[in-house]
Amino acid sequence: MQQYIRDRILPTVQKPARYMGNEWNIVKKSWEDVKVKMAFAFPDVYEVGMSHLGLQILYGLVNEQPDFLLERVFAPWVDMEERLRKKEIPLFSLESYHPLKDFHVIGFTLQYEMSYTNILNMLNMAQLPLLSEERPHGPLVIGGGPCAVNPEPLAPFFDCFLLGDSEEMLLEVLEVVGKYVEGEGKVRKEPLLKELAGIQGVYVPSFYRVQYREDGTVDNVTPVNEAAPERVKRRVLDDLDRSYFPVKPIVPYTEVVHDRMMLEVMRGCTRGCRFCQAGMVYRPVRERRMETLLKQAEELVAHTGHEEISLTSLSTADYSCVRPLISTLLDTYQDRGINVALPSLRVDAFSVDLAREVQKVRKSGLTFAPEAGSQRLRDVINKNVREEDLLSAVTGAFKAGWTGIKLYFMIGLPTETEGDLLEIARLAKEVLAIGRRELKEQGKKAKPTVTVSVSSFVPKAHTPFQFEPQDDRQVLKEKQELLARHLREKGLKFKWHNREMSFLEAVFARGSRKLAGTILAAWKNGCRFDSWEEHFNFDRWQAAFEQTGVNPDFFANRRVDYDEVLPWDHIDVGVSKRYLIKEHRRAIEESTTSDCRWDGCTGCAICQRFGVDNRLWGERHATD
Repeated sequence: MQQYIRDRILPTVQKPARYMGNEWNIVKKSWEDVKVKMAFAFPDVYEVGMSHLGLQILYGLVNEQPDFLLERVFAPWVDMEERLRKKEIPLFSLESYHPLKDFHVIGFTLQYEMSYTNILNMLNMAQLPLLSEERPHGPLVIGGGPCAVNPEPLAPFFDCFLLGDSEEMLLEVLEVVGKYVEGEGKVRKEPLLKELAGIQGVYVPSFYRVQYREDGTVDNVTPVNEAAPERVKRRVLDDLDRSYFPVKPIVPYTEVVHDRMMLEVMRGCTRGCRFCQAGMVYRPVRERRMETLLKQAEELVAHTGHEEISLTSLSTADYSCVRPLISTLLDTYQDRGINVALPSLRVDAFSVDLAREVQKVRKSGLTFAPEAGSQRLRDVINKNVREEDLLSAVTGAFKAGWTGIKLYFMIGLPTETEGDLLEIARLAKEVLAIGRRELKEQGKKAKPTVTVSVSSFVPKAHTPFQFEPQDDRQVLKEKQELLARHLREKGLKFKWHNREMSFLEAVFARGSRKLAGTILAAWKNGCRFDSWEEHFNFDRWQAAFEQTGVNPDFFANRRVDYDEVLPWDHIDVGVSKRYLIKEHRRAIEESTTSDCRWDGCTGCAICQRFGVDNRLWGERHATD
């Protein structure tokens, strides 16, 4: 079958390299010599999935174990899907071309709500039943990643979810799976799930009964199996220096979204932006030692051939050893033409100084995220960035030779007014004026450009703004049009995110199990690749809501009371609901909260409840 696919199918599709396998550093294990076989399923195309560091970490980690193997599968593009369905070929892994249904475990990473129909499509293409209860003998279908902090809309399709850091947890899960293997693609699922439920971080949704009130809100979520805890506690790695990191990652032959080496300098962020789910659910901050990172960089350079090292985290400029790390990496590798990249920058001169230093080899664009145009609204969202910080940063950037700046904002934030929106336009024009002045003083003929990129606020579970509604789509449309009118000036570019996509993202981010039927109906209506503009079809989604009798506005556009039982309240990510309520109240009062790494505990409770403190290895480096 493998030869048939390569000879007869791949020559007829776009980008056949997506399905070839055989990349540099790929691991191919003997199928017969391992006990537990797992497929890592990424519900998007190869180019997106191969840019995901989590895939590389788990791929190397599992394949280092003699009794386990892990192979990859990505969502096939529509042309490949058509060919496979026509020939009735089941979806297969890249390493061995084995059908997914032959694996004992299929693990989906849940990175984005708009990939949910792709998950169902991949299971269907694997010729597997979609509902967990219809797969009594396996394979075991598991999910993890950021969307797993509210897995309820997907609950009927999955056997279990892994909450939090997976490096230790996944190996424990596979050890347990090994006890109940009964052949290719078969496991004794009932006793297996009971034992898995005893592992911290593993959530088995079928072990919980959800009861609703007449108004559609959740009345209670109750364990119905003695193995299930009342609340499932997220798993947190204490020491990143002792955790596994892949120094021989797979190197794709085709271009991917992020074609580079990745050094994970730290996990977590304590800046406390009230809209940011990652900043809440990945706490506390845990850093890697600089010595560890330099050793990892040396091995990555030796084993990949990439020409860029990306320092990854939620806020890399906050890494306490960032300056000496960058200096050492540049001193070591810039003569070899290897660039160092900072994918996330603070809105301050310190970040520009870092960017100037790292982009000596190759200069790329600079992006700053003020998030809101007015200081009042930045205080509401706890951005803790002042206008003078931004203006100082962009002035430094234009002085240092950049001609293009991208500014990222959100609209529809809680308490937003028309005045706040107009401040976005004013601020963008001021940045453009600074660029014109600085370039003119330098005698450059180049014209500055300022790109204003705007997304719509999406209320997310486990954040202070989980209680807030998203703006109605018509209101968002009017806000986008208002900004478009005020950003019509040469040198300004205005981009905005699809508001219907943002609406669906909000629906599923705050959704309950009642949405599972809607996801199924949407998939049957033909929805797939919903995050891709050319395939997104909101009419099909509207039809699915009508078919299942679900009002999506209930989840996206409704204000939530503090005492309401939320669909995800039984998921314990570490940050207490009491803290989220306190932060929401402070937002309404326009009060800011400081960063606990530098100014003391703010009361989120994760350090005390999980026994893991913020772990920093260097001193904070002040701006010169």
